[in-house]
Amino acid sequence: MTETLLLVLVVVTALAFDFTNGFHDTGNAMATSIATRALKPRAAVLLSAVLNMAGAFLSLAVAATIAKGLVDAGAISLEVVFAGLVGGIVWNLLTWLFGLPSSSSHALVGGVIGSVLAAAGTSGVLWSGVLSKVLLPALLAPVIAIGVASVGTFLVARLTRGISQDVTTRGFRWGQVGSASLVSLAHGTNDAQKSMGIILLALITAGAVPADSSVPFWVIVSCAFFMALGTYLGGWRIIRTLGKGLVEIDSRQGMAAETSSAAVILLSSHFGFSLSTTHVATGSILGSGVGMPGAKVRWGVAGRMLAAWGLTLPAAGLVGAVCFWIQHVVGGFFGTLLVFALLVGTSIAIWVASRRKPVDHNNVNEEWDEAKGARLRTSVATTGEVGEPQVGPVVGERRASAMASAISTTGSGATSTDGKGRQS
Repeated sequence: MTETLLLVLVVVTALAFDFTNGFHDTGNAMATSIATRALKPRAAVLLSAVLNMAGAFLSLAVAATIAKGLVDAGAISLEVVFAGLVGGIVWNLLTWLFGLPSSSSHALVGGVIGSVLAAAGTSGVLWSGVLSKVLLPALLAPVIAIGVASVGTFLVARLTRGISQDVTTRGFRWGQVGSASLVSLAHGTNDAQKSMGIILLALITAGAVPADSSVPFWVIVSCAFFMALGTYLGGWRIIRTLGKGLVEIDSRQGMAAETSSAAVILLSSHFGFSLSTTHVATGSILGSGVGMPGAKVRWGVAGRMLAAWGLTLPAAGLVGAVCFWIQHVVGGFFGTLLVFALLVGTSIAIWVASRRKPVDHNNVNEEWDEAKGARLRTSVATTGEVGEPQVGPVVGERRASAMASAISTTGSGATSTDGKGRQS
């Protein structure tokens, strides 16, 4: 009976990780579309949720990698699997709190490896699988994404040179809807399977299914649903960082970045690589800034992300190891319940901390300002296109008046704007 309860607790925790993965990675698909206003924030996360769920049914190669390619199933227990899941969830929540788009995949892998090391030592980890299926893709994927996106963005910029901004904006916004949808579908084929793999590993460990079993259908449905639910709730803090913090992005860059991300993710899913979709999406967005002449890339923000990436595997592994030791010291099912209670308490504390400076669909598109706490106000867009109000830093009245005067007198082809945003 205790073994059954423990298995149920592990499955519930795996689905909770799947939920955090959903809202943590929503920005990978939809941040640029939201930033360029190709999609309204709520519509974007709903579309992403539906396609994430559909993508979960398209492939099982990554689930097999997680379940059988990284750790020795004969050397671990349900307690080990549970501790690894806790490590992944805690790291996901911490990075979400700080708006850092780190890898949910690596958080999960790190947590499991840490708990396995604490339980069985180095012999319980299949190091060749970790190297070939996790570490090498982690190094190569963002570099490839940067290269593909920068070339694609440069070509798009050259092809659209001389075409008015209004025309390119309208056209590429429609293109972004399609490319962002493809990224969401690709994300479902890769990330939802990671929780499937963990649940399959737990079922094999408990003897509920044979060691050569494929993923049961109820596991596929459950993981797809919780991934979609987390996606719909929207990880607005991370969406904001990816959409506004890395690059000043327009619709041409957004479409190039999303198309590059989808291509790399789908290719990795085909070969069964446990790829970080966050690394790919971030690399693609950076590439769109590198490839666009005159674009501004905030390398300081990129540096903080890189530091989080480097810490993900060891930090999640440390949490996983500590959680296993707590279970081992307390002993039995009560040790696992204690760790579960600590997880719930930590999650609540992080959520309460996030409420101090909330980010949601109402303010996710505020202009990025490195000076934390700077006042913002709504201002009329100066891009020549009619759209929703933009948000920018407050400037002094004299400076604002001088800027307006300079704009109104620049060149014979200068345009003025009436009160409804129409050019004259």
